[in-house]
Order: sequence, then structure tokens, then C-alpha cells
Amino acid sequence: MSGPTSHLYFSQRLRLHYVDWGNDGAPHMLLIHGGRDHCRNWDWVAERLADRYHIVAPDLRGHGDSEWAEGAGYGELHYVYDIVQLVHQKKMAPVTIIAHSLGGSIALLYAGLYPETIAKVVAIEGLGPSPKMLEQWAHTPVEDRVRGIFEARRKAAGRSPRKYDSFEDAVTRMKEENTHLSDAQARHLTLHGALQNEDGTWSWKFDNMVRMGGPGGLSVEDQHRIWSRITAPVLLVRGTESWASDPALDGRIAHFQNARLANIEHAGHWSHHDRLDAFMDQVNGFLT
Repeated sequence: MSGPTSHLYFSQRLRLHYVDWGNDGAPHMLLIHGGRDHCRNWDWVAERLADRYHIVAPDLRGHGDSEWAEGAGYGELHYVYDIVQLVHQKKMAPVTIIAHSLGGSIALLYAGLYPETIAKVVAIEGLGPSPKMLEQWAHTPVEDRVRGIFEARRKAAGRSPRKYDSFEDAVTRMKEENTHLSDAQARHLTLHGALQNEDGTWSWKFDNMVRMGGPGGLSVEDQHRIWSRITAPVLLVRGTESWASDPALDGRIAHFQNARLANIEHAGHWSHHDRLDAFMDQVNGFLT
């Protein structure tokens, strides 16, 4: 049998989904997707590592085939707790983690909070907003920032999931989001990331409220402190054509005990899709 099997686990009363690529007895590896993505976006990476690792890839709450959170509980620490539960329940420690974007941020927080459970971490653009962006936000009074968040959440609450007339229309939208994708990649990601509505249209599986995050986050200083507690080796990955800033140039890599940077040329935000071979070259070198 090829491909992963689907499973469920529970965290904070939510029924959460993950796929398991098998290989009992091999070291555990956790693959954590980014915002508005799903666990099957790792299939190409998993296929190249499944002979060496026992790979588990979860759907984050509100994503893929996991339940949506009542009250829109999508603060970053909610996600981190779900990963804490998954690693604990499935006895995955010591675990190697490869994670992207929001997933990368979750992975680095988890690794700093529970460094004794981590073997290695690969984080693709998981450091969040750049120092320049944070500096710009800091000039906005806190009351204006919070009121802005509340207003955005109110608007999001009234937003209906977007519907596409056909599966092909959804595939087209997937390629618009990441122009580096091949037709085959876009179809695969759409197949696992969309569902058909009763009226025959198609919509994405994720909860629209995941766009808004949620309360209960950490200050920048707290995040930096947690990053500094990671004792395992860390590989920070960035696509040179992405919006994300270079952590070696902006200074954020200095908050890690043992981290190095890999810039993937001609890749955007999804370097594990855009330049799979180049990405895997970096990962394989790091893992060995």
C-alpha cells in the first residue's frame, strides 16, 4: 500500500486529523503545514523521507479534515498546544520537525518550550513579521491596533466561504496563489484542500476565521526567549523571491543557539513546492 493512512486525535475537545506514512521503528518526523494549507501539501517531501522516518503530518485545527474551533480559537498558542498533545499522545519524542510558515512558527515555539523532545527542526519562513514590519506596527497606538483587529474579525464573521463553479476553477485559484506551481501540483493540492458543496460548487476546507488568528499570543521578546531555549540544530529556510526577510540580515538568526540559513534561489514562500529538489538537497544535508 502506498501513501499515508488517516487518523484522528483529540485536543481541547476538538477532533483533529493527521496522516501517518508508517515505518514503525524509524525515528519520528512531524510535518506541520502553514495557514490555509493542509497536511497533504507535504506529500512530495514525505515520499522522499518515508524510508528513513516514521512521518506524521497533522491538519491544524480549522484546516483540512480537522474540526473548526468554536469561538474561533486560532491563537498561536492553541496550535502549539495541539502539537504538544499529538507528540505526547503518539509518543513521538525525540522528534524531527519540518514546518512551513504558520507551522514553522508553531514548530519553533514548541521546540523552545519542550527542547528535550526535539531532534532537529527545519522551519520554512516561520519567523513571522520582519523587524521592519513590527517597527511600523509599533507606531500605531495599541488601542487602534486592537480596535482594528476587532473590526476585521467582525467583517470576517459575516464573510461566506468563497464558492467556485467547478473543480477546475478552484485549481486555477490555487495557481494564482502560487504561480510557481505546476499543473499537477495545483491539482493535487486542490484535490485535498477543497470539497464539493451540495449545490455542486467547490469551496476550500479551511475555516475563514483562521485568517484572523486570535488572542493569547506572545510578545516579540517572549518569542525570542523561547527560540533561544532550542538546543537542537535548526535550519531556517527562505525563498529568495518570497516576501519574507532574510533572518541573517535582519538579525533574527542570532536568537538561536544553533541555527543556519538556507536561501533557496528562484523560490517564493513555498520553497518545498517551488524548488523541491533544491529544498530536499538542503534538508538531506542538514538531517545527515
